[in-house]
Amino acid sequence: MPCRPAISSMSLGRCYAGHPLSHKLQMAAKHGLQGIEVFYEDLADLAPTSSPSELLAAASYIRSLCTSLNLSIICLQPFMHYEGLINRHRHAERIQEIKIWIQLAKRLQTDIIAVPSTFLSKEEASGDIELIVSDLRELADLGLQESPPVRFAYESLCWGTYVDTWEACWDVVQRVDRPNFGLCLDSFNILGRIYADPASPLGKNADAEMEVKESVRRLVRELKPCKEKIFFVQIVDAERLEAPLRPGHEFYNPEQPCRMSWSRNCRLFYMESEHGAYLPVKEVCQAIINDVGYEGWVSMELFNRVMERTDEGVVEELAARAAQSWHRLVADLGLKIESHEQQGFPSKSTTESVQYARL
Repeated sequence: MPCRPAISSMSLGRCYAGHPLSHKLQMAAKHGLQGIEVFYEDLADLAPTSSPSELLAAASYIRSLCTSLNLSIICLQPFMHYEGLINRHRHAERIQEIKIWIQLAKRLQTDIIAVPSTFLSKEEASGDIELIVSDLRELADLGLQESPPVRFAYESLCWGTYVDTWEACWDVVQRVDRPNFGLCLDSFNILGRIYADPASPLGKNADAEMEVKESVRRLVRELKPCKEKIFFVQIVDAERLEAPLRPGHEFYNPEQPCRMSWSRNCRLFYMESEHGAYLPVKEVCQAIINDVGYEGWVSMELFNRVMERTDEGVVEELAARAAQSWHRLVADLGLKIESHEQQGFPSKSTTESVQYARL
């Protein structure tokens, strides 16, 4: 499958800010974003309660919306804070939860559940690699019991407690050693650890450029022979702050790692220099897509304070920005993509005519 553009449902505006999923999906389709990462927050917002039956009804409703708009559902995400739990009673509870998530994924007609690396405290999560691998293997084995199998895309967060680089993530994936357990590569989370430091006056680590060069070289060497283990990618940039993110900064949160606070407020779409983007995302994209040869979904996943704006116009604004960044990526990497019609996108008039009531 040639690379195709997608977006996280959450990245088009937060549901608690008054942005219904139906409107977000319409705007995604209108601007040619063919795939959707369904954020659990949006699914749960549609269900009157958190009972499995009502969550499944919400999933069916989302599937019908996406079908009407010719949108594919890439994944359900994020299944957070799972691996390495010290409290094994809580682990058992999470296993029951993932069984429901698997049914939700099937109802959504997607085969991927995204699992970010935990950022729980060291008092709550163990760094024992054998326990981490055993827990994740348990997920994969549950997914293999389904027909077709459900896959799990593991992603390193740049503020993760133990797994905070793509290399550490890849090591875990190899140790889990299951055909349905692979990678989600996120340019922000790759560069947010090895290049950026929002607490520094320079906004980056010492020797940042060399770190990126060496990491990208390793990525191509390690992943090119097994690119099928890359289940999907997220292409994200970020804003350079005018002042270091330290106590007193408007985004500072003493209860969060610095990079997490930066991530929640300052992610941007690819190469949005007009908004302050400064990460060397093009180098990472070149490595993953052109050098490794990845083909598949390219999701524009955004976390930014603008998503909490309550005006209706923010949804289309974000969809248009995501589409613009996708076209910029296509031009920068010289990608060959199918035409709008070949990809089966609905026309603007069709998209705008679709109306849905809240579930």
